[in-house]
Amino acid sequence: QEYYGKELQKLEDLKTNTCVTSARPLAKAVRDALERVHEEVVARYYGCGLVIPECLTSCRILDLGSGSGRDCYLLSQLVGERGHVTGIDMTKEQVRRRAGSSPCPPGIPPPSFPSSSQVEVARKHIAYHMDKFGYQKPNVEFLQGYMEKLGDAGLADESYDIIISNCVINLAPDKRAVLREAYRVLKPGGEMYFSDIYANQRLSEAVRKHRVLWGECLAGALYWRDLYSIAEEVGFSSPCLVTASPITIGSKELEDVVGDCRFISATFRLFKVPGSSRTGPGQVIYNGGIVGHERELVFDANFTFKEGEVVDVDAEMAAILRSSRFAEEFLIRASGANTASPQGCC
Repeated sequence: QEYYGKELQKLEDLKTNTCVTSARPLAKAVRDALERVHEEVVARYYGCGLVIPECLTSCRILDLGSGSGRDCYLLSQLVGERGHVTGIDMTKEQVRRRAGSSPCPPGIPPPSFPSSSQVEVARKHIAYHMDKFGYQKPNVEFLQGYMEKLGDAGLADESYDIIISNCVINLAPDKRAVLREAYRVLKPGGEMYFSDIYANQRLSEAVRKHRVLWGECLAGALYWRDLYSIAEEVGFSSPCLVTASPITIGSKELEDVVGDCRFISATFRLFKVPGSSRTGPGQVIYNGGIVGHERELVFDANFTFKEGEVVDVDAEMAAILRSSRFAEEFLIRASGANTASPQGCC
């Protein structure tokens, strides 16, 4: 809270490019939705690109570490008035400025706003956004709480279709608890779609206790192989790697602390697949028509589905598509052939 609230006042204060990494090209609907978000919400947001999965109409979404609410207000438009978005954030006195791209021309400082907590900033603009979106009643809410203890915030079992998180899980000391809680509140067939920071090895104690590296989201980075083992232990499907970008450290002092450790910013998707959906490999055909992905759906680094094209998938991907919100977007049939089982790799 102190690092984000007092030390990071502008983009130039960052010591690494952790929070300015690029994401996939944005669909027009997402770009248009982002333009309708209040400038104070955008100016105080701090994260790695955007975490916007596909096929969101009428979904219930939970944002872990929602901050000032940028992603929540963006998703509010994509789920529609019949959907719902909940943001939860632990911060009480956190003032962030937008990282990644400036809302102002070069040489002109970003707008300044009175000091207030992230959750307060998010809440005070609910009425503004609902009016701008043309909604009769709010479809967003913002809670103050911890992502390791979602039950304390009143979040019930199997109550969300999708969970997102934008470069926040690295700040939680207990990643296993975060994934366990996420699994609990997801509905069967639900998805966790999140960006975070990962390391190519387990971090030394010197790195893990370094104050600036914690604030820069590096000291809490998970060794990428541990994500796979924790996900399996909790009950999720194998992580599907969507995108990955290397992180550079622009400080000789911090590079010396890190040593030969390397970091990436990566987006993964995890699914809560019911056992009844696991019936073996299959062949799938994308029907097309998902907004922004009408002719082609880039699902992850291994699977790109083109409209009308037959694709052989392994048993896990067949189960994911069969049990999730994507089921109606595909024709899925069993396959007698043994297909390979690729996994996303950092």
